[in-house]
Amino acid sequence: MSLLHQARFFTTVNHLRDLPPTAVPEVAFAGRSNAGKSSALNILCNQKRLAFSSKTPGRTQHINYFEIAHLDTLYGYLVDLPGYGYAEVGGGVKVHWQQLLGEYLVQRPQLRGLVLLMDSRRPFTDLDCKLIDWFLPTGRPIHVLLTKVDKLTRQQSTIVLRETQKRLSSLARTDGLPSDDPATPPQFTAQLFSSLDRTGVDAAQQRLEDWLAIPARGTAKK
Repeated sequence: MSLLHQARFFTTVNHLRDLPPTAVPEVAFAGRSNAGKSSALNILCNQKRLAFSSKTPGRTQHINYFEIAHLDTLYGYLVDLPGYGYAEVGGGVKVHWQQLLGEYLVQRPQLRGLVLLMDSRRPFTDLDCKLIDWFLPTGRPIHVLLTKVDKLTRQQSTIVLRETQKRLSSLARTDGLPSDDPATPPQFTAQLFSSLDRTGVDAAQQRLEDWLAIPARGTAKK
C-alpha cells in the first residue's frame, strides 16, 4: 500500500506569510478549475473526500496542505493550489488569487515539483501556458496529468499524449536542459490519467513517491 493513502488535511493558507515553516518537500497540484484536480488528489490518496470540489467553480481560492506521514516520520506535503480559469471570480479576488498561486510557485524553496492537470480534450489553454511560464524559471520539474482520458478513444489518447510530450520536450530545450541525454531524467513529463477508470493512477503515485522520497512500498517503518 502506498503511504499516500495515509494523507490527511494539515492546514489552509490564504497568504504567503502563513505558509508552514517546514523544511520537508512539497509537491504542488495546479490546473484549471474543471480539470479534475480534486478528483485526482482523492483517487491518488485512495480517499473519497480528502480534497473538495466546490459546486461553484472558481470558489476555492486558498492553498490547502495535505501531509504525508507515517508514525513519527513526516515525508512531505501535497499542496492543492487554487484552480484557475473562471471569469465569475471578482476582480480584486482574482488578483489576490493569481498572486498567491504565482508567488508560491516561484518563491517556495521547499517545492520539489509541479503536477499540472490539463483536460486531455483541451490541453495547453492560455492559462495553462501562463502557469508554465511562471514556473519555468524555477528549474523544477513539471509532471502533466492529462485528465479525463476515459472520454477519449485509444487513438485520441495516444495522439494527445504524443503531442503533449513533444511540446514539453521543446520547453526543456528552450530552458537549456539536455532533454535528449539518456543520463539526464526528463524535467518535463506527461501521462494519461482518469480518476473514473483509474488510468495512470499507479504511475502518478510513483512520481509523487519519488519526489517526496517516500520509501518503496512495504519498506516503511512499522
